[in-house]
Amino acid sequence: MRQLAIGKSTVDQRFMAAALRLSRWHLGQTDTNPSVGCLIVRDDGDGPYIVGRAVTAIGGRPHAETQALLDAGDRARGATAYVTLEPCSHHGKTPPCVDALIAAGITRVVVSADDPDTRVSGRGFQMLRDAGIDVVTGVLADEGVRALQAYLTRQTLGRPHVTLKLAVSADGMIGRSDLMPRQGQVAITGPLARAQSHVLRAESDSILIGIGTALADDPDLTCRLPGLENCSPLRIVLDRHLRLPLHSRLVKSAGRVPLMIVTEQADQDRCMAYRDQGAEVVEAQDLAPLLTALSARGVSSLIVEGGARIARAFLDADLVDHIMLFMGAAAIGPSGLVAPIHSGAGQPGFALVRSAMFGPDRCDEFERVA
Repeated sequence: MRQLAIGKSTVDQRFMAAALRLSRWHLGQTDTNPSVGCLIVRDDGDGPYIVGRAVTAIGGRPHAETQALLDAGDRARGATAYVTLEPCSHHGKTPPCVDALIAAGITRVVVSADDPDTRVSGRGFQMLRDAGIDVVTGVLADEGVRALQAYLTRQTLGRPHVTLKLAVSADGMIGRSDLMPRQGQVAITGPLARAQSHVLRAESDSILIGIGTALADDPDLTCRLPGLENCSPLRIVLDRHLRLPLHSRLVKSAGRVPLMIVTEQADQDRCMAYRDQGAEVVEAQDLAPLLTALSARGVSSLIVEGGARIARAFLDADLVDHIMLFMGAAAIGPSGLVAPIHSGAGQPGFALVRSAMFGPDRCDEFERVA
């Protein structure tokens, strides 16, 4: 049986790019499963065209492949399936997607990223090949890894993929030191950049700040973009001495949007007061065990949006995978709080991968260098 080499054709890349875009639709909403995109494409002699498409359902099931096959119906027979991640080959709460692809009469499967899950890794490809299906792997591999980075990090490192998000003024500050608690920080970036931050929240499983930021800003940490209000992530506050006020926005909204308060030693009466409001209180002595515990409960992605101290703690612990550095056009002046990462300087061990403008503000993105 013929085994195709890594796909390089323009057609394969074009449809895989479309599948990768599709996979982003449910980022942060598929529980422990990755958000996978799948296209069913056939060519009857007049050129390839899409007959079925799907993304992993909210909650993680059904998987993308089975939904795309259902969308295609009988037109799937003799077609090509473009899948952003190696199809699952094990029996879990749903039958293997490999079996569904074989039963539907798919003759070719094109995949972007391998699945490191030991129940799947390589086995899905082999089952397809044993059934006489041509398999092409590694199409737009770098893009596939980036789209699936949260799932892949959790599978390989046993912790969530961590994005450090910072907004820095033109003079390298992240806020002002002369503001009273609950007065709120100055706006460093404009509405377009802030909207992009809310998109990031909608695509992530969790967001974390320290108690200093919680006391100073009294934030909601929810996604407030119209239509995405129900996509807010799990909110986490590092609060060693349980100082988060019961009347804070975070606690008052805990019954509507999940809130986790992380402390080193829990006071039972204080914990009960938080829990009565719908918040969860957990004990953790360090960042690494906390991330391991989050991974164990299915959290694959984490935004760190706290102040300089929290940002530096994650960087020093080597727990940051991705940095989003938003740089505003205005300066704060001598009352400013110095940012842990300065405009344009980046961070050792990270490489600049893209830059974008949001009105007058620039966002530089850095990824960990392997």
